[in-house]
Amino acid sequence: MEFKLDKQTRGTRLLIGDEVDERYSLLNKLIAIARSYGFKGMQLPSLEPSEIYVDKAGKEVLGQMYNFQDKKGREISLRPEATATVQLFAKKFTNGKSEERFWYFEKCWRYERPQKGRYREFWQFGCEIINPKGKLAKDELIDISSEMISCKTKDYTIAYSTKRGLDYYTSDGFEISCDQLGSQKQICGGGEYEGGIGFAIGFDRLMLCK
Repeated sequence: MEFKLDKQTRGTRLLIGDEVDERYSLLNKLIAIARSYGFKGMQLPSLEPSEIYVDKAGKEVLGQMYNFQDKKGREISLRPEATATVQLFAKKFTNGKSEERFWYFEKCWRYERPQKGRYREFWQFGCEIINPKGKLAKDELIDISSEMISCKTKDYTIAYSTKRGLDYYTSDGFEISCDQLGSQKQICGGGEYEGGIGFAIGFDRLMLCK
């Protein structure tokens, strides 16, 4: 269940009891699926240079970022999403190297209007193929993400070719939606970027699916 404190930052949640157990149970299933396809774990920094997102994120994300200066005046951001950092890693990692696969489970922050399925502090589960060798990587990732989402719900639809709202994507991506969530129905999105291809699942929204 969700517990409310008298003093709590808007758009954040304090979860206790069965809901926490259910979240970890689902997370373990997603990790097991990722591992079965050869993905290994990756952990990303929560604090990042703001410049990472200036040329990569769309206007919506840039307007929602938590930015501040550190004690030496450097522009720092709380991570608003994970793929921009993974892309930087991919560009440095790909030269002449073999295909590598990574999964991550990361907390992200965006200043947006809180509502059910849309929070200022939220979690993403993602899978990324760095330096993909096969021509069918997108099809494989759609299959993998569908398998993961099926751990929670069978009620979803796949858009196989769609424009993604982040500037680092190099071609049409894909999205998976759960109509029962209404206006916040998108639960997964992915696509190809320089050096790799991947997807991210909105973990909090997936938890709301039945």
